[in-house]
Amino acid sequence: MPLYLNEEQRMLRDSVRDFLSEQAPISQLRALRDADDDTGFSRKLWTGFAEMGFTGMLVPEAQGGLGLGHVEAGVVMERIGHQLAASPMLVSSVVAVTALRHGASAAQQAEWLPLLARGERIVTLAVDEHAKHRPLQISTHAELCADGQWLLNGAKTFVPDGHVADALLVAARTAGAVGASAGISLFLVDRQASGVSVERTVQVDSHNSARVTFDQVQVNASRLIGDAGEAWPTLAAALNAGRAAASAELLGLADEVFERTVQYLKERRQFGKLIGEFQALQHRAAHLFAELEITRAAVLHAQQQLDAKSADAGDAVAVAKARAGRSATLAVQEAVQMHGGMGMTDVFDIGLFMKRARVLEELFGDANHHLDRRALHHGY
Repeated sequence: MPLYLNEEQRMLRDSVRDFLSEQAPISQLRALRDADDDTGFSRKLWTGFAEMGFTGMLVPEAQGGLGLGHVEAGVVMERIGHQLAASPMLVSSVVAVTALRHGASAAQQAEWLPLLARGERIVTLAVDEHAKHRPLQISTHAELCADGQWLLNGAKTFVPDGHVADALLVAARTAGAVGASAGISLFLVDRQASGVSVERTVQVDSHNSARVTFDQVQVNASRLIGDAGEAWPTLAAALNAGRAAASAELLGLADEVFERTVQYLKERRQFGKLIGEFQALQHRAAHLFAELEITRAAVLHAQQQLDAKSADAGDAVAVAKARAGRSATLAVQEAVQMHGGMGMTDVFDIGLFMKRARVLEELFGDANHHLDRRALHHGY
């Protein structure tokens, strides 16, 4: 499978670039940060996403979406990385949609997918309970009551856009021991349900997540996604979709930082010369360029494997997420170094990219997590 975009995908890329360049300049993120906006993203921009069809990228045409794949969703996410555009696109339009497509009943899909495609509802994933991403370490539990309802108790952390989501896809243990994949269930829980407490947390990158606690929350049986205790394949599929999308955003972020740094090397003078003429900086820029090109291939390969429903898709996603995190980290660190001390000041945007890269590196597992995943998959 060729590791480049086809003509239609390139046209989509150009359309997304033009839209986001106009509607989501980086100044928008600065304005949200400085205003301490409770929402954390522009509702107007989110409406624009829906009108452009971005929110329905992975939703089948039968449910009002575009019926496209992870490559196309990655095109959108990559440009979001260029612009640092805050939106629920990753968790709602990629992760939640994938979970519902993979595990939800026909009735659940008919109810929720059209709403997500139109951007009228936001759904996020509540899985992590610790400082690091460990999706099998779930102690939040749900108990089946005599009346057929479930009683949910526990707590989640680092829930992206959890404070504004209409519903939370909650991973809870209905059987089995902590650390086992068997016994995990997924519930679609109303954020405003009795017993649900949400604490908004503003992250270092000026995006938002939430801490969520569940205290005797009653969940109707119709909100159970799939069969009780059998949700791990659905959760794994949703996480892999999210990891691929986050990898694309990291790649776009790194690309933008690289482009800005090269431009700065062509403009900044020191000792009577353009600093881009210094061979040491040329070598560092060339090394970064090579790293980004390898990562670009890894990310596209992972997206293609997901679209092909390959048995090796999880392995490819692990490679992409590990490489994207490390490449983006290298890009922002080199950018700060080449911009000098001003690189971390608010005069430049480089510091904003560095902070976003740090958060995305942790989201759904950092490089070490995915290197470990791949090693275990291959029997190490």
